[in-house]
Amino acid sequence: MHARRDILKTAAAVPLATVLSSPMLAKAAAATLSEVTLKLDDGTPVSATVAYPEVEVAPTVLLIHEWWGLNDQIKSVAAELGKMGYVALAVDLYGGKVAKTPDEARANMQAVQAPVATETLVKWMEWLRLHERSTGKVATVGWCFGGGWSLNASIASPADGTIIYYGNVTREAAALKSLKGPVLGHFATKDQWINEKMVNGFVTEMEKAGQPAPDIHWYEADHAFANPSGGRYDEEDAMLSWQRTTDFLKKTIG
Repeated sequence: MHARRDILKTAAAVPLATVLSSPMLAKAAAATLSEVTLKLDDGTPVSATVAYPEVEVAPTVLLIHEWWGLNDQIKSVAAELGKMGYVALAVDLYGGKVAKTPDEARANMQAVQAPVATETLVKWMEWLRLHERSTGKVATVGWCFGGGWSLNASIASPADGTIIYYGNVTREAAALKSLKGPVLGHFATKDQWINEKMVNGFVTEMEKAGQPAPDIHWYEADHAFANPSGGRYDEEDAMLSWQRTTDFLKKTIG
């Protein structure tokens, strides 16, 4: 019991990058969250984990996981946002599945049905807006698979701010017209998939849609550079992107 309490204290005191790079600390941080559920229109239950701040009423953030699934790392980021004063909800789009290998991750990602995922995110965003501890403000943030879905969520249920970490941003201007708040994007110069051509196309489509130019940042890194548990982690760029993310949240939702 004392050992677990000490681990929890350590997870609460050390920097986010240290927590994310340690399976033990990430697990301890994830354990501080609460699981919540709701039902889709057809009765299917969907789940998420939520971190609450010390303040009674706060702006909210919806987090969407990488292709690995809702693992302890993503929950740890929600815990960090909770400590920073947000109601932070990490959504599960895989029905509880967490991949251990790229093949598993790919299969889980390909099994996601877009209409179901969209309904899931829209309902969770409404849950955040109407929560008794919410100011009504909501921003979305996602990584990789979740980066694309962060944008999708804000199109389907216009958010006050959208943050994309190296996610697929191929969208037409007609869809982007639905966006309400500003967009922050973190992208990597060595990324062979989410590349400059795709991102430049996104900027062009945003302009066609009459939207403000997205705040795009490029890092001399590779895809998934912000994930300390992966082989392409870049500590300096991860820290810089996180600082830009938290500054963006303060500016857009408070």
